[in-house]
Amino acid sequence: MRWPSDRPMTNDFDYLHTVVDSEIDEQGHANNVVYVAWMQAAAIAHSAALGWTPHRYLQLGMGWVARRHTIEYLRPAVAGDEILVQTHVADMKKVTSTRVDRIVRRADRELLARAETHWAFANYITGKPTRIPAEITQAFPVKHR
Repeated sequence: MRWPSDRPMTNDFDYLHTVVDSEIDEQGHANNVVYVAWMQAAAIAHSAALGWTPHRYLQLGMGWVARRHTIEYLRPAVAGDEILVQTHVADMKKVTSTRVDRIVRRADRELLARAETHWAFANYITGKPTRIPAEITQAFPVKHR
């Protein structure tokens, strides 16, 4: 797997989250599945910041569905940690897009995980992939790897 640089990302969207007790597993750290939830929340917040809220996608009758998540876990997060999900769109094709995330602990900027999500744009009624409208591709800046 080819990952983006380990240098801090700049000009990206930062989503701040504080790890809560309900996200902690029996090993005493954030469970691996909550990382996907954090990535999803960051993607939604980034999209909304660019004018594409969940409500707007519903009105359009189309939106993003996840096709694949790839996560490399490097260090644990624990309850009380403030984490930043640093996210950007790495590519935007006819019906798909790739979003790259870095999850860092805010206090010391320690890299906890790096990830990618491959998305497809789909019609909400048929469930089938559909071409991404130009108004959406134009709204999302693409930061190539």
